[in-house]
Amino acid sequence: MIARFGRSIRTRLTLLAAIGAALLSLVVNGLVLYSLHGGADDYRKTQVINTGLDIVHRVKRGELPTVIDSGLDIVQVVNASGQVVASTPNLEGRPRISMMLPDAFRAHRTTVDCDLPHFPGRCEFLAVFRVYEQDGDWLVYAADPLAPWYVHPGVLAALAGLSVLLVALAAFGTSRVVAGTLAPVEDIRDKLAKITSSDLGMRLPVTGQADEIRSLAETANQTLDRLEAAVEQQRRFASDASHDLRSPITAMRAQVEEAMLHPGDADWEEIGVALLASLDRLQAIVADLLTLAKLDAGAPMSREPLDLADLVSAETARQRSKKLISTLQPGVRVTGDRLQLARLLTNLLDNAERHAESTIIVTVRRIDGQALLEVLDDGGGIAPEQREVVFQRFTRLDASRSRDAGGTGLGLSIARDIAQAHHGTLTLEDSDSGARFVLRLPARAD
Repeated sequence: MIARFGRSIRTRLTLLAAIGAALLSLVVNGLVLYSLHGGADDYRKTQVINTGLDIVHRVKRGELPTVIDSGLDIVQVVNASGQVVASTPNLEGRPRISMMLPDAFRAHRTTVDCDLPHFPGRCEFLAVFRVYEQDGDWLVYAADPLAPWYVHPGVLAALAGLSVLLVALAAFGTSRVVAGTLAPVEDIRDKLAKITSSDLGMRLPVTGQADEIRSLAETANQTLDRLEAAVEQQRRFASDASHDLRSPITAMRAQVEEAMLHPGDADWEEIGVALLASLDRLQAIVADLLTLAKLDAGAPMSREPLDLADLVSAETARQRSKKLISTLQPGVRVTGDRLQLARLLTNLLDNAERHAESTIIVTVRRIDGQALLEVLDDGGGIAPEQREVVFQRFTRLDASRSRDAGGTGLGLSIARDIAQAHHGTLTLEDSDSGARFVLRLPARAD
């Protein structure tokens, strides 16, 4: 089952279908009984009137028997003197059953009487007919019980049986249809239960029909693809981070252990300088990791109007080992966090400085409502198929752009995350020489 029996979709839908079928049967049965009851009443009234007219004809022809067998429960003939001269066997020897008379100018009258003597608790359709005879008016009484609400026990039993059958068929059909419909969902649930963080290669079965189940399986498979890629990226990140943290620690440990073997011959000042360099590298890696963690967590940042040209001017004022050329269009304003955008620019400039041959070119301009910042170096450049790889964390490329030249391997990843946090993009685009990083941010209207 997809859930516990009492809570499963199959059980709930089956129960709802059964209730719906029962309510529909109740309404239909009510309409059928109402129609049959009306027809039965009309039939019995017609039978009473016809029987009464038949007795009237017998009286007029002088063929009236003392005991009347007409198929009705009550038939009684009263002469002009008020004496009962003929009746059905059940009324033989009994007095007149009713004092009802036809209207003065009518030959008959009908009514429903629930107080006839000798028939307590029964409502009868009663008809009385006037027969004009030489000795006076004779009266013919004819009556029959009204049809019960259920018309006949056989009708009630048939309707009840059909209703039970309809409810059972509705419940059974709904259960089978829902079970067949949800079978792929059960397969999806089983597959998902088997998929763990250590085995994300499995995928869900996709049905051949273009329905909601197929869309669910395809969407789940796409989610698993992204999850597998994210987990693999995290594994690589953890492996690379541990390697980068372990390298300076191993170097420091080796230096200290070597000095401890010959403490009198060791140059402690030189060892201290080497240890400080390794500690600086560790500190830089840890600081970058903390920055990435904050960006991943969506840490709040300030939003203020900034002039991108002023920000670049402040960051490029620091002396660098390579020649730096700036082309800055004034008035290119954006909204963002000054410290984070400064960190982004610093990372791009540091990366360009490590890999440039002699010159770094920085350009700021506004194009079609966007603020553009370009950082171009004249180094060896990056192959097109590796332009996205450089933004991954702890990326290793060829020796010409290895982070061993001084970077932590996280600078470009941090720069792209900052750009995305400001609703912008950071890409590596075509250039005649070197690497050309392009930052695009939404420009302020003012």
